[in-house]
Amino acid sequence: AQTRALPTQPPPNTSHPIIFFLFLSIQTSIFQFQFQFHFFLTQPTPQMAQKVVLKVMTMADDKTRQKAMEAAADIYGVDSIAADLKEQKLTVIGEMDPVAVVMKLKKVGRVEILSVGPAKEEKKEEKKEEKKEEAKKVEKKEEKKEDKK
Repeated sequence: AQTRALPTQPPPNTSHPIIFFLFLSIQTSIFQFQFQFHFFLTQPTPQMAQKVVLKVMTMADDKTRQKAMEAAADIYGVDSIAADLKEQKLTVIGEMDPVAVVMKLKKVGRVEILSVGPAKEEKKEEKKEEKKEEAKKVEKKEEKKEDKK
């Protein structure tokens, strides 16, 4: 009885070194694109704090509200989140991209953007102080005008 040696050919998709190299480079480029796209969605763009008001259609109970809030909290730059179950509204405040917020919340359910605008963080006390300072400046200018006369 003779023993036969098994053929030592590479698998069909790697039969030629150039084809194997192309296959590996395509796989690598697809992975790099996926990584770059994910990195783009999770990294902040330099901008001001924004207030994004969304309507999450599937937010009807506490469980879905919690899922929506957790999904929004995963986004880089989110400072605060508020949810209103009756109106199915989710308010997200922070330095984040509104598109990234919507894409993340689409995993929870259907989402509509109601408004996007600047977050108003100035307190009434700060405004009162500014008004007092302006009033003092106006009074000083008036006193100088009177002194000149």
